Amino acid sequence: MKKSILTAIAVSAISLITACSAATSGTTGDKNTNQSKTSVKETAVEPLKILNGPNITLVAKEEKQEIGNGVVVPVWTFNGSAPGPEIRVKKGEKVKITLKNELPVPVSIHWHGYPVPNNMDGIPGVTQDAVMPGKSFTYEFTANTPGTYWYHSHQDSVNQLDRGLYGSLVVEDPAEKYDKDYTLMLDEWVTDKKEIDEQIKEMTQSTKDEKSDTSNEHSGMNMDGMTDEDMKGMDHSGMNMNSDNDTTGSNDMNMNGMNMQGHDMSMYDLFTINGKSGDLVKSLKVKEGDKVRLRFVNAGYLSHNIHIHGQDIKVIATDGQPINNPTEVKDQLLAIAPGERYDVEFTANNPGKWYIESHDDMEDSKGMKAVIEYEGSKEMTDKANENEDLPKIDLTTYGTKKVGTFTLDQQYDVNYTMDLNTQMDGENMVYTINGKTFPDTESIQVKKGDLVKVKLKNNSATDDHPMHLHGHFFQVLSKNGKPVEGSPIVKDTLNLKPGEEYEVAFVADNPGEWMFHCHDLHHASAGMVTEVKYTDYQSDYKPNPDVPNMPE
Repeated sequence: MKKSILTAIAVSAISLITACSAATSGTTGDKNTNQSKTSVKETAVEPLKILNGPNITLVAKEEKQEIGNGVVVPVWTFNGSAPGPEIRVKKGEKVKITLKNELPVPVSIHWHGYPVPNNMDGIPGVTQDAVMPGKSFTYEFTANTPGTYWYHSHQDSVNQLDRGLYGSLVVEDPAEKYDKDYTLMLDEWVTDKKEIDEQIKEMTQSTKDEKSDTSNEHSGMNMDGMTDEDMKGMDHSGMNMNSDNDTTGSNDMNMNGMNMQGHDMSMYDLFTINGKSGDLVKSLKVKEGDKVRLRFVNAGYLSHNIHIHGQDIKVIATDGQPINNPTEVKDQLLAIAPGERYDVEFTANNPGKWYIESHDDMEDSKGMKAVIEYEGSKEMTDKANENEDLPKIDLTTYGTKKVGTFTLDQQYDVNYTMDLNTQMDGENMVYTINGKTFPDTESIQVKKGDLVKVKLKNNSATDDHPMHLHGHFFQVLSKNGKPVEGSPIVKDTLNLKPGEEYEVAFVADNPGEWMFHCHDLHHASAGMVTEVKYTDYQSDYKPNPDVPNMPE
């Protein structure tokens, strides 16, 4: 890939990385004097409007939206809101979703977690050309797998998701009945006007630079030849922006004197549920006796520990896939990493007003709060306590054990070890798989029908790596050498904390060329990407050299 592509990726990330430098609290503080404060009338958009399939149109366009009290920011939207509308289709429906692009840059849609045909996966330069301004593209697939999924742009995704280009996708199973069914999309936002303006400017310029480069293969994030200036923004979680001397490869560094180990991303200063923060988050209305389903989707770049107050809950699904015989728990945290989804069920039998809140050890996370409001409740019966020390639900021991599709001791056709790490490449920090950055990472070569086992090891000093596999579900077999003891765990996104090791297995049942990457997209854009490639698959897609495809 030419240097202009790399520069575009690096520069477009600068505003996000710079976002880790100045601490603020909620929607107050000196830097928020730059925020645009206008009336709600300008931004009167209800989040999570529902579009029922099977034929749907999504229009990507610019808007302004109030995400906190008096805090209005420019957003890039699907159908006028961020998040975009929730798409609901029924199991078995043949779905047609047309993307119309009214933005000044190309976009695409990836159906995160859903096993669509490869040519519908929405990866610019890999499965399709990005949709240029003024153009459209229709995605078609059959909704055979019920569950909670989401959709988002995969063109310059580290930036386009940051501006709001995502929404939820629910495939309904007619056999499942709920009185109330709510989706809660979690995200973090930058509210500083100067930072936002710089990001949008650089995103637009990146497209122009990319278009001028006729080498548009999806060769991704090769870091060779990048200058110090190119690399300034590539890491949001550990680069030392003050010292030129640290080449240890450790990720435990400082930025402007602040330790980044604790996810201190201070320019992400407003945390939202469904594109709203604090008092703007709509209450979840229930009646006593209701059977309630909550669908959590993490569309951001930080993990969030969710506490549902006052209810005996069951975690019934992860990444859309059911958990066998889930048990009731109360006052335990549900850790949701970037890209993950968790479905929770409870019977509304404790009248009052109860918080759903995030325990993240960050002041700004206080805005990530919703209220379960029973019919007839007047006053708040609950008290927020984001600092309460609560245990986390351990998915490896949750639910009832049964034999899954795969076991540790069976024979596999393909075995692959994935060493996830952070290292210095000269003076540049990169995120690696087996010591290499994409496109130089070794792909996982499979044939249709192969049984594949992957061992993932996080050797980064301080970074989590939520690894997402496109086009397939995998079963988690073990954690840190210990077999899963509870329900079989079937996922498409798995978070690895520093030092953790997992073994997962999947069947190669969806021919194509599929990305396998970290869903902290800053890490992906800095190299932590590989691919699952079917050797017996031949795509008929040929990238258009005039389209500025940027797959990450």
